[in-house]
Amino acid sequence: MTARTADLSDGHLPRPGRLSDVKGWFFTADQLLFDWFLARQEDRAEPGDLLELGAYLGKSAIFMGARLRPGDRFTVCDLFDSPAEDASNSKEMAKSYATLTRRAFEANYLAFHDELPEIVQGLSSSVAQHVEPGSCRFAHIDASHLYEHVHGDIVTVRDLLTPQGVVVLDDFRAEHCPGVAAATWQAVTGLALRPICITPTKFYGTWGDPAPVQAALLAWLTGREGVWHEVQEVNGAPLIRLSAKNAKEPAHPVSRHRTEAARDAAPAAAASSASSASGARTPARAAASRPAAARARRSPARRLAVNVLPPFITKAVVAARRRSAAR
Repeated sequence: MTARTADLSDGHLPRPGRLSDVKGWFFTADQLLFDWFLARQEDRAEPGDLLELGAYLGKSAIFMGARLRPGDRFTVCDLFDSPAEDASNSKEMAKSYATLTRRAFEANYLAFHDELPEIVQGLSSSVAQHVEPGSCRFAHIDASHLYEHVHGDIVTVRDLLTPQGVVVLDDFRAEHCPGVAAATWQAVTGLALRPICITPTKFYGTWGDPAPVQAALLAWLTGREGVWHEVQEVNGAPLIRLSAKNAKEPAHPVSRHRTEAARDAAPAAAASSASSASGARTPARAAASRPAAARARRSPARRLAVNVLPPFITKAVVAARRRSAAR
């Protein structure tokens, strides 16, 4: 991993205080499932690294990074602000990801983590040059929406996963990118990809045996508040379908900006509390401590002047009253 500290002084970059502040499409159901799959792999001491193809501004990568174990490698591959090599891909980048830059991704990621992942800036087809075959336990494909690219990414990831590794495909059912759906289900029928479950936006599968994973997932889902699920049969095999419209998002990861804000606020809150305890007069307390007669001195005419008349007339009226009172 590349050691890097976060530069928190650049006012031109966003300072996300929580994951929801990072722009992107990573919804509650998928946050819960990413967390469950990665935690299960950790509990079972399954070997392997993490991989993401297509990062946008880092929302899902930040989440995956929170489950990175010591010694694991996390590789993120994205074009970022590099030009695409074909016209159709360039058109899609310009339409959907015009604000995408590597610097924005790094700023967001470093708001939550001390080190950046291994970043491959380039086409997703180049990732095999940087990641060893059979080395990844979890891969998230969210790069191009074009059929030929998604198909290529699936084939590449198949070779990079461990035997029981899990692949997640984004936008497998979105109407604006039918190429993803075609590549996903073709992998099921023609490349032996075996479905585990689906959410409204993502497909989860494996080239290993999905049965133990599905059994464990169903046990976890049973009775879980805010999460709905059912089991359907697709291509002769069970498929879990779930949604989590009323569920709470996982509590992690936590932004360093949020913790720093809390740390900075603590001395001020303590000083305010001490000041109140010692009887120090804040503006509000000072106003409250004035004698009632003094607060009542404003006549109806003066209150009207303060609230209605232009400021320069009000000032003149007040000055005249002060001169009259001083005589």
